[in-house]
Amino acid sequence: MTVLVVGGGLSGLSTAMYMALHGAPPLLVERHPTTSVHPKARGQFPHVMEALRVAGVDERVTAASPPAGKFRITLAQSLRGLVLHEILTESPDFSALSQAGWADASQERMEPILADRARELGADLRFNTELVSFEQHDNGITTKLRDLATGEEQTLEVDYIVAADGHRSPIRSQLGIELIGRGVLGEGTGALFETDIPDSDFLCYLRNPELPGGGGVLVSTDVPDRFAVGVAKTDEAVDWVRIIRTATGIPDLEPTVLDLPHGRSQTSHGVAERFREGRVFLVGDAARMMPPTGAFGGNTAIMDGFSIAWKLAMVTKGEAGPGLLASHDPERRPYSKILADQQFLLFTQRGRADLADDPTLPEPVEPVSALFFGYRQLGGAIVAEPGDPGELWEDPAQPTGRPGVRAPYVKLPNGSTTDLLGRGFVLLTGNPKYQDTTLPIEAHVLDEPEFFQAYGISPEGATLVRPDFVIAWRSTDFAPEELEKAWRTVLDWQA
Repeated sequence: MTVLVVGGGLSGLSTAMYMALHGAPPLLVERHPTTSVHPKARGQFPHVMEALRVAGVDERVTAASPPAGKFRITLAQSLRGLVLHEILTESPDFSALSQAGWADASQERMEPILADRARELGADLRFNTELVSFEQHDNGITTKLRDLATGEEQTLEVDYIVAADGHRSPIRSQLGIELIGRGVLGEGTGALFETDIPDSDFLCYLRNPELPGGGGVLVSTDVPDRFAVGVAKTDEAVDWVRIIRTATGIPDLEPTVLDLPHGRSQTSHGVAERFREGRVFLVGDAARMMPPTGAFGGNTAIMDGFSIAWKLAMVTKGEAGPGLLASHDPERRPYSKILADQQFLLFTQRGRADLADDPTLPEPVEPVSALFFGYRQLGGAIVAEPGDPGELWEDPAQPTGRPGVRAPYVKLPNGSTTDLLGRGFVLLTGNPKYQDTTLPIEAHVLDEPEFFQAYGISPEGATLVRPDFVIAWRSTDFAPEELEKAWRTVLDWQA
């Protein structure tokens, strides 16, 4: 079986990397000749660093991040002008929920790390290659690919497509899938330039009437002396030197504007009305659009790959029934809606006073740690317990261990429960009899009282954890028959 990943951004490269990690390396095509040359999304949350550790790239990401505390975020008239608001960049303390720290790599640095690791694991990555057409049929998908350097076309039969082709997503458009949300919040244009600005690790939101639209953004990149500037979309010819001087507040600056396509961008809010159509699955910006405030977008794109890759790998290797893939939509779409709404809320709080009084604004999720460690993936590939009230949230500081929630972090004498997870299904138990199971599950016998309390089981019980750290099933007593039944239910879940 073959999986075609279309798009070489964070979500596509993550999907390719994790599929290869799980023994089913896919083919990935990306129409651009290289990974991103723009900084775009920046920052990796601890739950993402845990996932990156599973793939063996967490240390690379940390090394690619600027020194802690050096990056500055402001709302100002210009980089050197009046600061209207200093945005604190101190990260929340999640150390009680994860052993992983925070990282601050930009998308410009992240994409090559993911691409290199995907190749190391056996994925076939083809840049400068586009998907020309695709047609689904009962037994698969007929695709046509074009090498943009040579013009050569290839017809390829695949079993599944992962649409990671960005916010404009031609695949989503062909499938007739709409984005449901608040729509376009703003349009802009941008450029890369080089100059010498000392002590320049920053993100500056600009409020300045001399800029098109009265504002913009100026940000450093991971390339020394290279910066990106963005302003509101304008139909007039853009004088980038004037705009850069205004944005930096340095009137005699002599920047070199790079001879690259100047980017058109949109700030939008919307979530696809469905994340699956037949054999095609949406991830990343193809699945959802949200304002950049909060840094959820890039992190969620990586976790999309972490979430779907093991399912595709097990199905394509014949280790699970195709029904497992039906869980992608009910597990990722409701969660995406919540994240997009929370990021929109942050957007209104950072300079969009015209939206701040909207009576339909969502309430903030509290504690914020619940967004990443306390959401329950219900209605998908889990075995819910009888009488489960179906609550979507729990405070991760007071974990329940119920199916659907992320496996709680518990310190162990030689590490933590998190160290045991991520490469396959894992059974955590206090009963050594579970090690006799014939299922392809790695079992770990633990005896720490903190483990039993956090996972809500007795020393005779057990918890089955999926490769994406989500609890699939648990039992308070020794129940090997129930374990096998749960295993088979999860791996061929039907909508």
